Amino acid sequence: MPSEKKEKKREFIRFLGVASTVGINMVVSTFVGFALGYWVVDEYLDTHPWFTVILTLLGIVAGFRYLFRIARKADERNKD
Repeated sequence: MPSEKKEKKREFIRFLGVASTVGINMVVSTFVGFALGYWVVDEYLDTHPWFTVILTLLGIVAGFRYLFRIARKADERNKD
């Protein structure tokens, strides 16, 4: 394979890896926020559903924050 074609294929595979990581991170961060709020904080403090809602929202924010970081890095790579 010519090196340019090989490099494009390598870049595409790298992009797929990053895209799958972003999706998994969104789900995991949301679930961790929910789990901490529901099973840890609300069970012990008996404050249902307040900390569940707050920590779930914080998990979603953390997932989007990661998404924006990855997008910014990809944009910087494309500018170079």
